[in-house]
Amino acid sequence: MSDVVLDKTEIERRTIRRTDWVACNAAFIDCRTPGSDQKENYAFIGAGVSQNASQVINLAENHGFNTGAAGMPNGISNNLHLHFTAEVFINLGGQFRLRWGVDGKEGQYVSTDGDIISVPTWIFRGFTNEGPDDGILYTVLGRDVTGGIIWGPSVLNEAKGYGLYLTADNRLIDTVAGDEVPEDVALIAPMQQRYIDELSNYSVDEMRQRVVQPGDRTYSRNALLCANLPGGAAELALVIGYGMTEDRRQVPAIHEPHSFNVAWVRAVEDEGILRHRHDKAQAILVKSGRWLVTLNGDPDETVELGPSDALSIPEGAWRAFRCVDAGEADAGELLVINSGDDRVYLDWAPEVVDAARDADRMLDPNGYLAPVGVMVTATEDD
Repeated sequence: MSDVVLDKTEIERRTIRRTDWVACNAAFIDCRTPGSDQKENYAFIGAGVSQNASQVINLAENHGFNTGAAGMPNGISNNLHLHFTAEVFINLGGQFRLRWGVDGKEGQYVSTDGDIISVPTWIFRGFTNEGPDDGILYTVLGRDVTGGIIWGPSVLNEAKGYGLYLTADNRLIDTVAGDEVPEDVALIAPMQQRYIDELSNYSVDEMRQRVVQPGDRTYSRNALLCANLPGGAAELALVIGYGMTEDRRQVPAIHEPHSFNVAWVRAVEDEGILRHRHDKAQAILVKSGRWLVTLNGDPDETVELGPSDALSIPEGAWRAFRCVDAGEADAGELLVINSGDDRVYLDWAPEVVDAARDADRMLDPNGYLAPVGVMVTATEDD
């Protein structure tokens, strides 16, 4: 694997702090519909599915997934729509009622802080902020090209009454603002009933299996080669996919391919994950505490992140994570997103490999943790 060195300018470009968020209040066709007219849409990594060319994107380059967020005051809804690729919600604070089905009556789930919800592709979904404060749902969308979204028939029909139309090439036409309905591009029409009838149905119990609440997380204390070394005692809880775990007993809550994997990392102060790299695009998001990320293997090349701050790290770049302030909790929490559906095989720094070996730990040929005392007795293949 070739070394990728990030200079200060590149690190700054890849750092997306909470203060860097730029809201778009007219990202979608329901932006004037009463009850949906105060939504704020954010695009952090990748273009996402915004239908407004003025949407600010913090980091447009491809990662194999897109990240963004929906910010909504109490009582405001994101109307029913359908995605072709994975859509995952991370509740960063607030109470949201998720509903699904073409009329939103197939089922409902009330999400609270810390939930991760993987919504199936090819079903209509919408959500409403029922909490007392402005709530934030962080989103991860599968693949670089998502194919856009399809709105529920009632959403398109209601938007017409407010002068809003959507073209087949994904342009939002606002006749109230002076836009003209194009003659050379077709307008999006509501999905025909015969296609709606072919969509999958999900019961409340089936959808609950796609939700990982804080109480559902199963942390491994031996998920990584550095776990027993000073400064490397982070714990890992798999959510979507096998991701970075080196614990052969650890199983994710959700196995279905998403084009990315998601895991929680938690660590007490002065602990984290020691120096490593891998060949996947990675985004990290701080949920709680303050974290110091060291890059390039250089102790002086660091970036400190607080709650809702994010960092994109390219494949091949050395990185290490350390919780420097757990805040009000016993441990800080970090969300890690890696591209791809396969396991993420870590390339550990030589000093980590040597120290782990001294502590009777190494990786077996399958990339899982094993005792050195066992591995040295294995017979090599001819």
